[in-house]
Amino acid sequence: MDDAVLLCVEAARDRKAEDVIALDLRGLSDVTDAFVICHGNSDRQVAAIVENIERRLHVEAGKKPTHIEGLRRSEWVLLDYIDFVVHVFLREKRDFYRLERLWGDAPALALPPAVDDAAGAVESV
Repeated sequence: MDDAVLLCVEAARDRKAEDVIALDLRGLSDVTDAFVICHGNSDRQVAAIVENIERRLHVEAGKKPTHIEGLRRSEWVLLDYIDFVVHVFLREKRDFYRLERLWGDAPALALPPAVDDAAGAVESV
């Protein structure tokens, strides 16, 4: 998996993005290799998630999106990094569009557990 995809996932989680997943689109799409999909619970949270992804990918990986859509309303923001595309939704919009279902043939990429998930796993032992 591309290190930039992992960095993107980490940056989204930094801003408490929920249900962060990455789909492997290689062999299924001629446009990109992967989707990173997540959601926030308010337009402000969506904007904060997007801003952190942009900042960290630029500072830590030297990557800038070639195109950004939807930032004004922050209901569904798309960041196109060519090799992968990031979709940051409001929860309601994610439930409505259901990209994971539309790309149901795409396998999920294995992601490291979120820090909160790992802490919860240790506490429950």
